[in-house]
Parts: sequence; C-alpha cells; structure tokens
Amino acid sequence: MQTKGRSRHFIYTDWILIETQFDPEQLHSKETVFTIGNGYLGTRGSFEEGYPHTLPATFINGVYDDVPVVYTELVNCPDWLPLIVIVNGDRFRLDQGEILSYDRQLDLRQGLLTRTLRWRSPNGNTIDISFERFASLADPHVLALRCHLTPIDFEGLIEVQASINGYPENQGLNHWEELDQGKTNQGIWLQRRTRNSRIELGMAVKMTILGTEASLQVNTAPGYPTLSTTFFAKAQQTVTVEKLVTVFTSREIEAPVPAAQEKLAHLPDYATLLKANEQAWNEVWQQSDILIEGDSTATFAVRYNLFQLLIAAPRDDERVSIPAKTLSGFGYRGHIFWDTEIFMQPLFLFTQPAIARNLLSYRWHTLPGARRKAVHYGYRGAMFAWESADTGDEVTPRWAIGSDFYGEDVRIWCRDREIHINADIPYAVWNYWQATGDDDWMQKCGAEIILDAALFWGSRAEFNSERDWYEIQGVIGADEYHELVHNNAFTNRMAQWHLEKAIAVYDWLADKFPEQASELEQKLKLTPEERSHWQDIIAKILFFYDPSTGLIEQFEGFFQLEDINLADYEPRDRSMQPILGIDKTNKSQVLKQPDVLMLLYLMRESADFPYNEKALQTNWDYYAPRTDITYGSSLGPAVQAILASDLGKSTVAYEQFMRALMVDLEDNRGNTNDGIHGASAGGIWQAVIFGFGGIQLTENGPVANPHLPPGWTRLKFKLHWRGKWHDFDLHEELGTNEQGSRGAGEQGSGGEVGVSFSPLPLSSSVTERLALSEVERSRSAAPLPLVPDAPSPMPNIQGFIFDLDGVLTDTAELHYLAWQKLADEEGIPFNWEANEALRGVSRRASLMLIIGDRPYSEAQIEEMMERKNRYYVELIQNMTPQDLLPGAIALLDELRQADIKIGIGSASKNARPVLQRLGIVDKVDAIADGYSVQEPKPAPDLFLYAAKQLGIEPGQSVVVEDAAAGVEAALAAGMWAVGLGPVERVGAAHIVLPSLQGIKWADLREQLSNISRQKH
Repeated sequence: MQTKGRSRHFIYTDWILIETQFDPEQLHSKETVFTIGNGYLGTRGSFEEGYPHTLPATFINGVYDDVPVVYTELVNCPDWLPLIVIVNGDRFRLDQGEILSYDRQLDLRQGLLTRTLRWRSPNGNTIDISFERFASLADPHVLALRCHLTPIDFEGLIEVQASINGYPENQGLNHWEELDQGKTNQGIWLQRRTRNSRIELGMAVKMTILGTEASLQVNTAPGYPTLSTTFFAKAQQTVTVEKLVTVFTSREIEAPVPAAQEKLAHLPDYATLLKANEQAWNEVWQQSDILIEGDSTATFAVRYNLFQLLIAAPRDDERVSIPAKTLSGFGYRGHIFWDTEIFMQPLFLFTQPAIARNLLSYRWHTLPGARRKAVHYGYRGAMFAWESADTGDEVTPRWAIGSDFYGEDVRIWCRDREIHINADIPYAVWNYWQATGDDDWMQKCGAEIILDAALFWGSRAEFNSERDWYEIQGVIGADEYHELVHNNAFTNRMAQWHLEKAIAVYDWLADKFPEQASELEQKLKLTPEERSHWQDIIAKILFFYDPSTGLIEQFEGFFQLEDINLADYEPRDRSMQPILGIDKTNKSQVLKQPDVLMLLYLMRESADFPYNEKALQTNWDYYAPRTDITYGSSLGPAVQAILASDLGKSTVAYEQFMRALMVDLEDNRGNTNDGIHGASAGGIWQAVIFGFGGIQLTENGPVANPHLPPGWTRLKFKLHWRGKWHDFDLHEELGTNEQGSRGAGEQGSGGEVGVSFSPLPLSSSVTERLALSEVERSRSAAPLPLVPDAPSPMPNIQGFIFDLDGVLTDTAELHYLAWQKLADEEGIPFNWEANEALRGVSRRASLMLIIGDRPYSEAQIEEMMERKNRYYVELIQNMTPQDLLPGAIALLDELRQADIKIGIGSASKNARPVLQRLGIVDKVDAIADGYSVQEPKPAPDLFLYAAKQLGIEPGQSVVVEDAAAGVEAALAAGMWAVGLGPVERVGAAHIVLPSLQGIKWADLREQLSNISRQKH
C-alpha cells in the first residue's frame, strides 16, 4: 500500500474540522473524511454541484445486491445531493471560474457539513455560495440540504436545479432497475429496485426558495427528476434554497414510495428539522463523548473517530451491522468482518448498549448462513463467514484481480482458513452479557450463537492420538502475512476459551432456563458426549508456550522462519508483503499484525491465560520489532498503544495511538478514499479508555488506573455497566492519577461506586507535574516582590516564549467581535473598554467577567464558550501572514539564526490554527495553549509547560507578554519577562517595550545582562 506525505489543509477545533483549501488531488479521500450519516445511511462528502471523476455515494445499511458469480456488495443508492447553480449562464463548479475563498467544516456536535465559497464565474460575476447538509439523527428517513446565494458585484439571473440522480454506480456498475418516477404537490419522487436482491427504494424531494419571489418547474427526465427555479438576483441580497429529502426501502416498509411521499408532505421546515437533529445528537454525545485537555489534536480527532462509528451504527435494526469501512466508501464492498465485534463494539457496549445488542443480534439472524458454510466445508454447527453481508453466507471474493492485465490473479484464502472469527463473535457475545447482565437476550439469542459456534470447534479440532493432543491445522491467524499455518496461538487459545465459555453458558441455561436449554439441545443436536468432547479439547489443545520466559510461538515452526530486520527496508512507502513478495513473506518472521499480542490483549481484561505482566513484556520485546506497524494492518496500532501503556512505554503508546488516530484525517496509509478505517476508530476508543484511562472491570463496577500521556491534564468520560452510569474525570497531579466513579442511576444515594489512587511510573510527565506543584507551593507561600529579581547572575538564554495575541499578532479585534456577538445575543452590555479587561485572560474567566452575577447553568456556560469560539474561529479564517505585527518575523528569524528555541505560550485554544493562518508554524519549536494546562495565567503553569516542551530551564527562558497576568505568570515561573505596552499594564516586567518593531536579539541580551549585573 503506497502513500505520500501531503498537506491536508485542515484546522481542528474542539468539535469542528475545517478545510481551508480545495485540493483536487485529495478529492476522493476528502469525500470519505466528510461523510455524514445517521446509522440508517451514510453519504460521502461529495460536492452538491458535482466535480469530474467524483465518487458520490449514499449507502443504506443492509441494502446489498449481487454481482452474479463475482461478489455481493453494499449498493450505492440514488444520489440525493445534486443542486446545480447557474449564474448568468455560467454553471457553478470548482473546476471552472476562480475560487476566491473556500472553507468546508464538519461540526461533529450535530453532524452538520457546511461549505462556504466566494466564486468568480468565467464571465466575471462574483458570488458567495454556502451549502450545509445533514442526515437527521432524529428521523433516519430524513435528509436536508440548504444553500445560501449572495451576489457580490452583479445583478442577473440565477437558476437552481434540485435533482435525484437515479443512476448511481458502484465503481462502474449500476445495481438499480428503473421502476417509476413522478411529481406531487410537494415535489418529485423516484422508485427503484435492486436487480438481484429485489429491494425496492422510494425517495421524495421538495424545494423551498426564501428571500425572493420564485416559481418552481418540474422536469421528469428519465432517472433524473428535477425541481428548478429561475429568479432575478440583486447584489448583496441573499436567497436561500432548502432541499428536503425522504427515503425508505422495502427492508423496513412494504410500500417505500407512498411512505416517502407521506413523510415529505408532513415535514416541518429546515430550521425545525435541524433543531431536532441537534437535540438528538446532544443526547448521543451526553453518553459517548470523551473530553481530553492538554492535547488539542487528540481532543478533536478522538471525537472524529467516535463520530464516524456513531453515524454507521444501526439504532433501530438488528438485522444489520457495521461494515469494515462503515457507510463511507466502496472498500471491502460493505462487508462485515471481525472488526465489528472486536474493535468497534466495545464503544457501544459501554456507552450505548442497545446498539451493541443490535450488532450481535445481526450475528444471530445470520446463523443460517453460518450453518450453510459449515456444511459446505464438512463441519458441524455454525462456521461464521470471514466476510458477511445480509444473509451471513460467505462473501469473501475467491480471487483478487491485480492491476497487471497479464499478471496472475491472487487466491484469497481468508474465506477458507481465517477461522478465528468463530471465537471472536462468541467473545463479543460473552462480554456483552457480562457488561449488561441481559439474561433475556442471552437465553434467546446469545446462547445459541455461542453453542452453535462451539459445535464447529468440536468438529474442526483434530486429535493426534500419538501425542494425545488436539491440533487445528491449515489456518490463517490475525496476522495475515502467513497464509497456511498449523496450531496458530491466537486461533487455538481463542477456540479453547470459547469452549470454556460454551460449557459455562450450557450449564447456566440448563439451570435458569431449562425449557430453552432443552429446545437448543434438540435444535443443535447437543449431547452429553459433545460436552465431554469439548472438555477434552480444552484440556489437550496444543499451545506453544515457554513457562520459564512466558514467550509464545505464534504458530508451529514460526521461530524457524527467516528473521527480517525491518529497519533494513526503511524508508519505505508500502507494506512489507509487496516488497518481499507473498512467498518470501510467508517464510519470514515479519508480521502484518502480531497474533500473540492481540491474544494477550483479549485475555488482558479477565487476566486469563496466557496474560500476565511477564508474558506481556517478553512477547512485546519479541513481536513488536517484527511487526509492520506502519503499513501492515490498520488494526494493530491502537492495540499496541494499549499494551505499551500497560508496560509503561508512554512514548511508544502515544506514538502508536496517534498513528491510529490520524489514519483517515491524515490519510497516512494512502487508502482513505476507500472509506473510514472502522476498526481503527473503535480501537481508538479502547486505547483511550482501557489504555490511557486504565479502566478495569470489577464486580463492583469499572475502576481506573490511569496512564495519561505526557501533556494530557484531564480525561473525562462515562461508562455504562450493568444498568448504571459511571462518570470518570481523571487528572494527573503530583505523580498520582485520581479518578472518581459515580453511578448516575442512583439519584439521592450519592451513588459513589469507587475512588482509587494509583501511582504512575516516574516519567517526564510526572516529573513535570512535581515541578509545577513545587512552583505552586512557593507561589502561595510568599507574595511576588514589587521589583522582580533576575533569574540568574549571568543570563544563559536558550529560549523565547511568546504570547500570541498582542505580541505576534493582534486578534483583540476578532475576540472583541466574537464576544460582542455573543453578548448581543444574550442581551448583556459589552463594549471595547470591557474587552480590554479580558486581555490575557482564559475563555472561561473572560465569560465569567462578562456575565457577572447573571444566573447561568454550567451547561449554558459551556455552550456560550463554544459559541464564542465558533464565532472567533470563523473570523480567524480571514487571517493571513499580513496580520503579523511589525517586527515579529524579523525577531523570530534572528532568534532562529542564533539557535534560540522558540515557543508559544498562549491561553487561547485556537493558537495552532492562528499560527497556521499566519504561516509561522515552521518557526515555532513548541506550543503551549489553552489545552496544555489547567491553571491559566497568572499561574506559571503555561510557561513552565512551554519551557518543558522546549527542553530548557525556566531561568533560561524569556517570556514576551502584553498582559499584566502574563508578566506575573512569567515572574512566578522564574523567567525573564519582556512586556509590550504601557508601563501601567506591564511595568512589572524586566524590560518594557512599546512593540517588537525594530527590536534586535543583541539589544535584548545586553539589556538583560545589565539588569543581571545590577541585581548581583
């Protein structure tokens, strides 16, 4: 798999992904990244107006169709997006005319995708165009799109066409038969049916024009019904177009077209639908959100990965699951793998258990397909498909067709040999039962899954009478680089574990639900002899394990394979298999993902054999260096992050976590165009909760033993366990992580379930926290002197730490405008004089100063902070390098030439995007921003954090500030302080300057030396 580094033109805020520039080379991967959905369907982020070679797609969960003989795939449904805008005869599209400004945003809080452009047509007419769309989470059958059109420098005719494209393709193949289409009083409709699976679809559309007088026309061209309007547009006058869409299929209702028409006729307006969607998302995020402080990239990217799973998860349908590429792309043809149960399901299990139950119920409904596969291969019971679709029958393609027309096709053996999925699914069923206590579902569905799949192992394990053990030969483990192995450690131990749990479930069912047990015995032909056979396999299955060291051999003969040093092949831009070739890879100790480490992870929670700390360390040391972690399996990095965290390898843990976290946002494997890496997204949740949060499940509920990465100051989330909610708010202080867990369901009783304290291994992050605590104690012990002492007799300056606002740039006006807009909306008096009091103050502290003693709830305060930030982020999009203050660039360049390190110490959570807009990110060595520490200025924490990131001592640091609170923070940190502005504001600094204009490093160094000599 090939990839190349390239800028993604992204800015991340707490909740919003912002694309600042359109890059046609990234068209397909960005279509994936900007996917929206609601669990019923997903729509890729294609442009409403179209673009050459685009890959628009809307996938409805469960709508599969066959390509005869070749494969089954999730069907690309009719496209509801088309909205054509024609300006004085010129059709708006990004490959024509001139893009004067461009901004695309995905707001995770409400699943809202917006795009704002200023476009100049080939004929010279300039127009502002903005699109926004969402798939309603409040009503899965409703889709909505809105477009604002504002002519800038012309008057003339604008035509708008809103259509349904009834000719969608799955990369060259149209799965739909034309049935009918037409118009109603409300708009237009389309009826289609899949060619082989005979699933009928009905879609209806209406369009509303606001801001001008306009009439609608209907064009019912075959397969492309269209509503259109033409109006005379005036300069600076905004016209709004709203397109509402309803969709049903025969999977959920007998007559989809009348259902779509009926719903469309009774829909409220766009704004009402958007509000309902926002409320539905609020409820979901209340359960599933993860708050991280101290790492701005992780703050957004974790939420982004959760969002992509949430929009693919079936809420009202237990006959579907989540495809490996979610509902976002054509990769793997929409098939279901073990990815869902092992990687994605835990997020839902502990935050939205009803969805977790749906995912597992899909496996129960598809048991007939698994039984058919077992019969085909000559085994008993249920043999789950490696790739599954609607029926549970095997849909893994038998051959992979290469790009070389004369080359040989490659046989795909996973369908025949990768059988560990038969234990992976029961593993997820067991964990669901343990976490929820859902006995009703277990006796109706779960027990049958576990017992029927166990029958397969009873017939698949082979008894070696000479050696008196059982073997499982001819398999592929989770490490798919080795395609025919015997006694794979992962497969054998998971089969053994499965049989252990099958006996336990058998006994439980017979005791608690004897009638159900009797029915299953007859249905599955379960006998006492079969149970004895399972016990015999459990006792005698082969597993290569050295008890003296804990080292596990991945499969029989693995240690005899050729050892490959992966470092010899660096740098590279693809996986090891195409470099070595399939045959040599099979004969080498190079891994796509390490079976043994994956096994240890799955046994980790219950501490089942072979998991223990010694075994983990031994096997990590052996298998991690042999793993193709960069271009092998995308499933590996998140799991390795958890295990590295267990081992105290914080740097490695965070590195692997980030590799998984950014796999789609940065397209670091070069295949995001195929769809979201769903398993990696699920692994991210597990890495945060089980790895960094250190969550362990006990009979009394979940407890935390955190290992927060360096820089993370707070980790907050909630978990649902056996009917109760448990809130966790983890902080790292004084080398100790504190966690509290509260059962939200126990109102009135306090509900305290457990509080534990666990020391961290001594690391740089802990040392940093200790240093901060010592400064805090000294700061509280004595007041600051009126005249600051110099930090050292002779200054050895190694670094400069610059505040951002008022020092390198002036965003005070932008902050003022954002606060002013918020204050006006809330009816609070606010002016420029009041804004001056906010200089250098954190967002929360600023808001508290503005609202004074007005009564607001914490939720309202959080919402207002987010709203102000949203306004501010919108404003900073117009910033350029021209907004740098005079003298800033000259001083930065001079300091870099003198090998002085440069850091940013800004209370703003938007420091990074501002630096990007200013074009000076490459001139900065470290950034300490509003995410980095808990205590804002005048506490010294922010500057101490920046110095730590720069690798210098406080006394070697110069802080440049324009606010009194910032100067006070610098002095409290024991740093040199340069104040910019009037003496009455920054007079406590060692040096006071009007601005940076004309300032030279040599002059500053001389002044600091003079001050030092005078003091000493």
